[in-house]
Amino acid sequence: GRVPSDEIQILDPEPKLLARWRARSQTIGMRHLRSPSVHHLGLDPLGLHAYAEGRWAGVRGLFAPPYDRPALSLFDAHCDAVIESLDLPSLHLRGKATSCELTEDGVHVQLMDGHHVRASQVVLAVGPPEQPQLPPWAHDAAGRVHHLFQPHFTGWPLEAQSVAVVGGGISAAQAALRLVDEGHEVHLIARHEFREHQFDSDPGWLGPKYMRGFARERSLDRRRQMITEARNKGSVPPDILRELMSSIRGGHIKLLRGEVAGLHSTTHAVDVELSSGDRLGVDTVLLATGFGNERPGGELVEGLIRDEGLPCSECGFPIVDEGLRWHPRVYVTGALAELVLGPTGRNIAGARRSAERILRSLGPQSQSEAVGSGARDVAPL
Repeated sequence: GRVPSDEIQILDPEPKLLARWRARSQTIGMRHLRSPSVHHLGLDPLGLHAYAEGRWAGVRGLFAPPYDRPALSLFDAHCDAVIESLDLPSLHLRGKATSCELTEDGVHVQLMDGHHVRASQVVLAVGPPEQPQLPPWAHDAAGRVHHLFQPHFTGWPLEAQSVAVVGGGISAAQAALRLVDEGHEVHLIARHEFREHQFDSDPGWLGPKYMRGFARERSLDRRRQMITEARNKGSVPPDILRELMSSIRGGHIKLLRGEVAGLHSTTHAVDVELSSGDRLGVDTVLLATGFGNERPGGELVEGLIRDEGLPCSECGFPIVDEGLRWHPRVYVTGALAELVLGPTGRNIAGARRSAERILRSLGPQSQSEAVGSGARDVAPL
């Protein structure tokens, strides 16, 4: 865009950029992405294919049908190449923001370690909640129940022989298949029938087919309803579902339908009781129950709403303009921007659209002088 790199700082708590993405995708055993090859971090939609034809020429299995979905290894290598080409590590400030104070001449970002950052503007790109969704019964067997997306989950390789995976979506399916490959006795507990969908929302939401009507809708309550109805939450794409059903038919994965009614943990195992009355004894329970539907950002976002009076809709999400401005100095992306971006706001395509909108709204003033000695102009959080 038009923002000089020396006016940008990326505040991220992990040692390296994309560390959380990589930990989660590797944990569940992802082999290929769900999204098409044109959805990646580079600026050229065909850049991932060009990269594959260069450094990865002749390697088999780089793209999976349909839609040329890239292998995770290829996608991550391309991410590294993009990050290196733009020297993004030099912009990375390791830290976690706890609050933002809006002043007349900038934004004061307080960090958890006691330090602070001064910026002219901030972009809140906070992603899903740090802590995943835990069912109430999961606390009854501490030490034997783990969520796949808990921060710094280090359960692999599992020492347990028998494992119960709880969940019915793509993450549960991928994790169960990984466990089978690694020789575990696998039980998959799903409360609903498998929902087969290629993507987490219809591709029509990426363009005018559906977004034109969404943009015309003035009621934010109705927009929230449209987003909820459009999401294929807890779904599994056809190729993974075929592999999963083959493992179930072959007896490698034992499928149980129903809700978990309770757990009883002993020294050597955990006893799982289902709402159907069935009982199951396993060494470990792995949760693939995703994240809650609450607004992300935690106290950082709550503080902006409380202290700065930034507006929210009835569903609790920010009310922003078409440039994703929540305040003249505060922009949002991802889930925080979905009342403008629609149901694809949380994925890679949504991030690209966020960047385009923010750049347009910054206009020629995007190269304004940074605030404070050594400060950066735009600090995506």
